[in-house]
Amino acid sequence: MAGLAECVPNVSVGREPAALELLQRAVTDAGVALLDTHSDPDHNRSVLTMAGGLAEIRRAVLALAGVAVRGIDLREHAGAHPRVGALDVVPIVPLDGAAPTACVGQAHALGQLIWERFSVPVYLYGQAARQPSRKRLEAVRRFGFERLSHLVGEGKMLPDIGGPSLHKSAGASFVGVRDLMVALNVVLGGCSVSVAKTVAAQVRERGGGLPGVKALGLYLESADEVQVSMNITKPFVTPIKTVIDTVRERAASLGAAYLHAELVGLAPRAALGRDPAALGIRGFGPGMVLENRLARLCTPPRIGHCHGPS
Repeated sequence: MAGLAECVPNVSVGREPAALELLQRAVTDAGVALLDTHSDPDHNRSVLTMAGGLAEIRRAVLALAGVAVRGIDLREHAGAHPRVGALDVVPIVPLDGAAPTACVGQAHALGQLIWERFSVPVYLYGQAARQPSRKRLEAVRRFGFERLSHLVGEGKMLPDIGGPSLHKSAGASFVGVRDLMVALNVVLGGCSVSVAKTVAAQVRERGGGLPGVKALGLYLESADEVQVSMNITKPFVTPIKTVIDTVRERAASLGAAYLHAELVGLAPRAALGRDPAALGIRGFGPGMVLENRLARLCTPPRIGHCHGPS
């Protein structure tokens, strides 16, 4: 399939199976292949991985946005993971033959349609950013829904499309274009969340840690455990094994026990190394490999060709 792209919407719901089913159905009814769904009740967040042509992805994201805006009220939402919108983040990833410039154009068009149809303002990030200071997703999302609402009310941090105010219940959405990345959580035991935050600070790139690693320390109430939640934005430079080993070592130095790692969504084969089963990722199987899920859409699947920032 020429022009194949991946899209990985992050939606602010993770505790209501019925709501998640509606979101999944919105994607499949739009005729797009839903490759994976990862839902987390502590984060109160779900990550849906889909793939298709850019026009198909636009249709599916708009359907997803409609369900999210109607069904999610951020004023009543609580979760460990930062969020600003009901449909929080919409990254588009060029895969097989999809030009990064075409993906950027699609991101801008999609952002405009989200505003026009649902009155949800949009921030553009990654390669689609219109402001260099917003290339990094966390530049705006770190404020969270409540604080960002106050800031835009003061005329600060205004959206790139729509607004100026955020939607009263659905907040704002982030739409961007990025390279392939891996979302990875490492759960630690025998320690407080402050230890997880210290480990996160040590392994993230901005703190002098691993290239392309973004990390947060979070508390998981349901299991009474703590987690180092990471995005590996350069998985071909910093493979998963390096990240797990580094977190394990830093945690041990602080007296914490490594319990397990988990993937959020799918990972490209090259980032998993020669022996993925040896990584100790909870529930790991061939279905977690991106190329395996793409095989029926693109033969052979070619990934890793885009060059935009994450």
